[in-house]
Amino acid sequence: MNKIFNIIKIVFGVVGAILFIRILNAGDEAIEADAALQSSILAPFMWVSYFILGVTVLSVLFFAIKALFTGNIKKTLFSLGGFILIIVISYVVSNGTETALRDGGVLSENGSRWVSAGLVAFYILAALAVLAMFLSSVKKIITK
Repeated sequence: MNKIFNIIKIVFGVVGAILFIRILNAGDEAIEADAALQSSILAPFMWVSYFILGVTVLSVLFFAIKALFTGNIKKTLFSLGGFILIIVISYVVSNGTETALRDGGVLSENGSRWVSAGLVAFYILAALAVLAMFLSSVKKIITK
């Protein structure tokens, strides 16, 4: 099975390299100036990229769900609950204001609040990660 995946990776690598060389040979100015050239050169490269992204996302989802059901479900659900709790806390402490965007659109108050909540959740998770590394180091020092 691993041999098959290696062959598939090599094939996609070669196809990607050929498509990339086609882009380099056409040149930036020619691609920007001609829509037909954009379609014929960039579209295949993008479709290969989309396909690889799709395969990657599907395989990650498959193995994550498989690990979820084969592992310790109680620990997994506890971790998921903790993550959801952090998101809820982040949303509650965040505030949002209607914001004008550069393209003339407007970011709603709720959208701004979700952006703020995402940043707060990132800060909380980053602080927890640093704390976990620190406590792990202290534990190693104490046990030695």
